[in-house]
Parts: sequence; structure tokens; C-alpha cells
Amino acid sequence: MTDTIAALSPCPGTLDTAEGQRLRDARKDGAWKRWGPYLSDRQWGTVREDYSPNGEAWTYFPHDQARSRAYRWGEDAIAGFGDNKLLWCLGLALWNKQDPILKERLFGLTNAEGNHGEDVKELYYHLDSTPTHSLCRMLYKYPQAAYPYERLVAENARRGAGEPEFELIDTGLLDEKRYFDVFVDYAKAGPDDLLMRVRVINRGPDAAPLFLLPQLWARNRWSWFKDAERAELRALDDRTVAAHHPHPSMGPMRLHVEDGATLLFCDNDTNNARVFGDARTGAPFPKDGINDHVVGGAPTVNPDQVGTRCAVLHRLEIPAGGEHVVRLRFRPDTSTTDPFADFDAVFDRRIAEADEFYGALQRPVEDPAMRAVQRQAFAGLLWSKQFYEYDVRRWLRGDENEPPPPPGRGKIRNGDWDNLRADDIISMPDKWEYPWFASWDLAFQAVALAPVDPDFAKDQLLLLTREWYMHPSAALPAYEWSFGDANPPVHAWAAWRVFEIDRALNQQPDHGFLKRIFNKLSMNFTWWVNRKDQNGRNIFQGGFLGLDNIAIFDRSSAIPGGGTLSQSDGTAWMASYALSMLHISIELALQDDTYEDVATKFFEHFLIIAAAEGNALWDDQDGFFYDTLSMPNGDRIPLRARTMVGLIPFYAVSVLPAEALARLPRFTERMRWFLRNRPDLAELVSHWDQPGRDDTVLLSLLRTHRMTRLLSRMLDETEFLSLHGVRAVSRAHEKEPYRLTLEGQTFELPYWPGESRSRLFGGNSNWRGPIWMPVNYLLIESLLRLDRYYGDGYRVACPTGSDNMATLREVAAELSRRLVSLFTPSRPDGGRPVHGDHPLLQTDPAFRDLVLFYEYYDGDSGRGVGASHQCGWSALVAILIHKLCWTGPGMMQTGEP
Repeated sequence: MTDTIAALSPCPGTLDTAEGQRLRDARKDGAWKRWGPYLSDRQWGTVREDYSPNGEAWTYFPHDQARSRAYRWGEDAIAGFGDNKLLWCLGLALWNKQDPILKERLFGLTNAEGNHGEDVKELYYHLDSTPTHSLCRMLYKYPQAAYPYERLVAENARRGAGEPEFELIDTGLLDEKRYFDVFVDYAKAGPDDLLMRVRVINRGPDAAPLFLLPQLWARNRWSWFKDAERAELRALDDRTVAAHHPHPSMGPMRLHVEDGATLLFCDNDTNNARVFGDARTGAPFPKDGINDHVVGGAPTVNPDQVGTRCAVLHRLEIPAGGEHVVRLRFRPDTSTTDPFADFDAVFDRRIAEADEFYGALQRPVEDPAMRAVQRQAFAGLLWSKQFYEYDVRRWLRGDENEPPPPPGRGKIRNGDWDNLRADDIISMPDKWEYPWFASWDLAFQAVALAPVDPDFAKDQLLLLTREWYMHPSAALPAYEWSFGDANPPVHAWAAWRVFEIDRALNQQPDHGFLKRIFNKLSMNFTWWVNRKDQNGRNIFQGGFLGLDNIAIFDRSSAIPGGGTLSQSDGTAWMASYALSMLHISIELALQDDTYEDVATKFFEHFLIIAAAEGNALWDDQDGFFYDTLSMPNGDRIPLRARTMVGLIPFYAVSVLPAEALARLPRFTERMRWFLRNRPDLAELVSHWDQPGRDDTVLLSLLRTHRMTRLLSRMLDETEFLSLHGVRAVSRAHEKEPYRLTLEGQTFELPYWPGESRSRLFGGNSNWRGPIWMPVNYLLIESLLRLDRYYGDGYRVACPTGSDNMATLREVAAELSRRLVSLFTPSRPDGGRPVHGDHPLLQTDPAFRDLVLFYEYYDGDSGRGVGASHQCGWSALVAILIHKLCWTGPGMMQTGEP
């Protein structure tokens, strides 16, 4: 059975390229993926590095200590590149002779410091990457004046939640172009042969000094265990550094540099005197030794030129408009050729191969602006891979060579997740703001990654179902701040979508992957049924379910007045989960008829959940689904806030093709028997007994009448529909916020199109009005599935109230166009909505074509808001671009076979 509603149009030409061959080679031994951009953008301030008595991760290991204190579980850097265990790490440090410290890592505000939560305060862009990282390119913009650390902290502290964030670009430091564009490129001559090229351009009107320090270091793996052997870096001459690592997987390596550089060495060990006030212990040349030497002239680098951290110092004076290039090579010591003889040729070849790969992938995309946005989206997604290590059991009990953690540590966080032992390359939502995996983010990331690397996408989905991630109860881990939280159950949906994209690209189905993940998700589905349906009514709770502050109060905490909350989104997510599992089981049953029984199980689950949602949470007066509060005295209060939770029932839709049902007679008969004998359930399922286009069968939470009423809300530009997608909260609440009074306390839900104006859930994300890519993407997918059943015979006004009567396929295309327009030069003045109104971003040639993929987007203007590198799900725009651009025989206009 083929359902390619979410699949990328088949572009098997990518497999015929040089990069496609590397991907095939990587299936055998993984060698071409051994090295990549696997360092975090922020290791400090994470749960893994937190050994405080109160769980205050942000303050226990702050940015000010990062240059001086060895990390336990990972590494961070600007433009970091390393092997898949971070035995060796490459990165970049800079100094403009004005800053108080080397610029070695990205600075940002903690959750308490930012007026809207944690926030990186740098300008950097991911420009390109192939899926094997045979080529990786990024850009960092470095001011020539002193970096305004204190000003950024003070001004954001002064601003309240109702004011915008104060960013680096707002300081005026870049207004006269007094900054350096620092391009950092990596290329692989072979699986373990790494070329690093740093090109610096002085954009300013005057000559300016710059100390450029590419760095190589070993992650500290020796401080935590008894008798652990240290790695070693040792200068062989002015141009060569020998690198020895005790790990058996890493052979001897050499770092080669060009003339004119100075080699500086220290150790990746904590400066105990600075961090802990203990000058009696610790390494003589600790982690901050290079910093203190370059910035302050201190004798803190090893004169013997040996250590575990090495910097290649270039003292430059770059004229106005001038540029300088630095080249390094890190490769096995068995290589004997001149390290720089073929350096430029390798880069030229890898760039041409990347162009070839993406040229094949982007065959249907003719618009140059869309092509550029799509390629940057994939680049950001591929740069967001990270080595993630977190052994919760060891973290709870402590290391051999370290003091024991404070008592009661497991009661603070993750104490019941001591089975979790992560040691993998994982796709991160944002390697600065969210340098840890999140289960529902990862599902969307896998779908977006599948067109460029379906093997990696499949591995990512399987990873969270492995026994060293999945809880023994069958819960999937949410995220490191609280593994036990419930994220929306979208893993099955993602597994089916990745399966379909992989089938389209490789021209064959991977039923082995589908079986493996289906078996584990069957257990997870049961966990949801048993744990999140407290009263056995098939009405689900689940808490905040990833939508943070979308409700009038915190849905993860005790409900005011002792009530019980029945969640429209929680119940609809479960109906959608059941349909995704049904879809997978039917696909497997077509290969093995024993899966027909399982398909029946999920069909029945869907019917029961659908009945509960339809009877308990639909409000016929308003034509909308609402959360409902059940009070101890028996009162039921519908929470009439028009939010995305009322649109999520759209997701629970599946279209079964006639040929599949014909090949599964036992399942088909059981389905029809159940519907005949349970008319109370059958009447709530849309058109199950009326064949649609091509004799399809429709299973949906929405009968036609309810679907039409919901669409009239969703497509109303005075409510949900904005110029750039569907808002998370109706704009009607701008003038009339929803209010509810319980036990003398009034709760309010207004329309906030941009940043959150409350500190609920930390205040760093807002679901009260902005546009969020993942939920929009799922709406588009559902519309396309519904169109597959209804065809051209069903039309709706789009926008509501207009004379434009559109099919559901055309509505999906219009939503896709609006979402894509966030990133393209679509404003009347030629600007990109994502850039907001900042003239430098909109008009300057060095900025205007650089796109950032934010966490969410202003519901009125489309301005990017929240985490600025949240390719974790905003990269879904790359799939939407394909949907809009693909046309051909048998294809829908939106790109659907």
C-alpha cells in the first residue's frame, strides 16, 4: 500500500551522485559519517553538566566558567567538528584585541537573564552541508569592537516580558559594517582526512586587527575515572602536531598548519584555582591557559609544546574590504604527501559534488529563491547533529574521581530514568538553545532529514525505542529537563512518513525498519492508553503536550479547583496515533497476513477514541473542539478559548485505498462488522461506508459538517489564518481575551502574536498567537489526505468570506505558499518576512540572503521569534517547497503522487 501524501517526490538521481555513493558506502561501515559537526553550540548550562543540590543547571555551570572548566559529557565550540565520540575536536577561537576573553564559544543569556528566556546573542549561519559532511560550510559574524557581554545582560534584564529581546544587531556595533565575516569550511579528502579552511573578510571601512586561532583538542575523558589514560598533542615542528589518543578506535593523527602560525598548548583540564578557589591541585596549564596567554600575556601555555589542547595562532591585520585565508589539515599519520598540495582541489571537488547532489534533489524546484532557502534549511538541519552522551545512572551516583552528587539527586530530576544511557549522534532542535533531543521534535526532524539521508532518519526514530532510551514502562523519553514529561505521540506518524520517503528515494520498501519500530510503538501506544486516560473514558490528558502556554493555566500542574481536564489535543493526538499504527499494520499485513489482527485492534481503538472526542469535546454552538474542565461538583466547563488544540482533530484522518482493502478480506470484514454492530460509533466516523474518489475509504474524526465549520474558523483571516500560515490562537482573542474565574481567581488567555508575555514554561516560547511550522505542516498533510477522498467535489471559501471556492488540495497549496513566503523575498518591498523590519537584515548584501530558521513566527508580521536556529522543525519548509514545485503526470499540484 502506498500513501505518498507526505513523501518527497521521487528523486532517485541523488543516489547516482558522488555523495549518493558515499551514503551507500556509509551503510556498510559508517566511515564517511565518522566525522561531522558533532559538537554542541552550548555545553554549559545543561542538565548533564549540573551537579548542584537544587537542580539549577543554568547557574551551576555558567558561561563565565566554560573557558576554565572541563566538561563531563560533551564539548562546545564555534564551528565545531569532531568524530562521533568527540575523541578529537576542531573549532575556532577569535580575538579582536578588544574583548576581555577569546571568542571560543557562542554567548547567550540564561533562562533567568533573558526577558523571554534563554537566548543566544550571536550572528551565525549554516550555509551548506552534505549528509556525510564531506562538505560543511558556515558563517560567523564577529564585531570589531568589544563584544557587549555586560550590555546585553543589563538591557535584557531591564526589559520586561512585553518588550522585544535586545539582540546583538540592536547594539549598533554592526551599523558601520565594523565586523568580520568569518567563513569556516570543512571538507573530507577521505573518511578520516579533514581539511579546515577559514576565510575572513573585513567588512568595515578601516583596517582592523584579528587574532585567528583554529583549535584542536581532546575531550576530557580522563578526569572522571581512576587510571584513565590521557590523550596527547605534541609539536613535531612549527608546522606539524602529532595527535595520540588511547581509545582503540582512534589511530595516530597529524595536524598540519602553514607557515606564519604559532602553536600554543595547554590541557583540557579545569582551572581549579579560578573555578573552585583551590590553587593546590589541578593541571599547571589548564583549559583557559591559551585564553590567558593571548589576552593577558600570562605564562599559561606549555613551553614544551605538549598538552591536550592546541591552538594555531595567526596574528592578522586585515585591510578594509580585505580578506585572509587560513588552511589546516588533520589526517592519519600514515599519509606522506604534501598536506596542502591538493587542498584547494579537494575543496573545489567537494563543492561541485554538493552542487551535483542538491541539483538532483532540487530538480522540480525552479525558483532560485526557493532553492536557496531549501538548501539552507537542509544545511541547518545537518549542522544540528550532535554527539549526545548522558548515562543517567552514572550521573545520579557520580564518578570515581569526583565528589558524590548531593543526596536526593534523583528526586530533583530523572531519578526514575536510570535505564537511559545515551552515547550517540542525535539530531538536535537547536544546538545552543536546545542542545538535547526532544522526542516530538526528533520526529519532525527525521521527516525533514529523510529526503537527504533516509538511513539516518530511520536510525533516529529507532533510537528512542531502544531499551537504553525507552523506559521499561514503554514511555519514550521527552527531553533531559524531564524525561518523564509527555510529548505529543507523533513517532508513528514520523515512522510512516520516513518509510514512504525512503521507499520513494530507494525504489524499494524497508519493511524491516517498519516492523522493528511498529513492535516498540505498539507497547508505547499501550502505555499512553494505560497512563494518560485516567478515568478510562478514552479522553486523554497528557499535560502540556508540547504546546507550552497555549492553555489558560499550566496543564501539567494541578488543575485549579481540583478539577480534571479533558484535552481536545491529547485525545486527537491519540486518535491520530491509532490511525498511524493502523496504516503501518495494513502495510505490514499486505506482506504478512498475521498483522491483520493488529490492524483490527488499532481500528477499534480509533473508533472508540473518535466517539469520545466527538461526544465530549465538540461544541456545536461554536463549531469547535474545546478542552473541558470537569469539577468535583459534577459541573462540566468547556474552555472556550479558540486555539490550536481545537484544530488538532484535523490530524486524525486516514484514507484507505480500495486495492489494499481488497487484499485484506479478513480485516475488511471485521471492520465492517464492527461498524454495523456499533452504529453509535459508526455515525461519528466520516463516510466510512461511502466510497470516495478511486473507491477510497475515509476514516476521520470529522464528519463533513464539522469539517466545514472548523475550516471556516481556520481559514478566517480575522481568526486563525495569517499571511504566513495558521496561528496557534485565534486573533479574535486580541480584542476579547478568553477569561475564566475559578474559586475567586481569574485566568486569561489573550492573543500574543510574537514573544510570550508571561514566564509560564520559562517564557522562551509562545503558543498564544504565533505561527508554528510543525502543526501547520500536519494541517497541510491532513488536508491533502482529505482531498484524496473528497476530490474536486468538495470546495470551501479560502479565505473565509471570499468568493474563492477552493478544493482541499488548493487550500493545502495556499497554506504551503504562505509558510514558504516566510523565508523568501515575498514582501511588497522585496524583503523577507522572517527578517522583521531591521534594515541591515533586509537590505545589506552581506545579510539579506542569509536565512535563519526560527522556533516560531510572529502571527501578524511573520518575523522570526524564539530560538534562531530551530531547524529541528522549521526545516520542514524544505518539504513544503517540494510540494509546491512538483508537477507532472499523475501528480497533484501540491506535489503529491
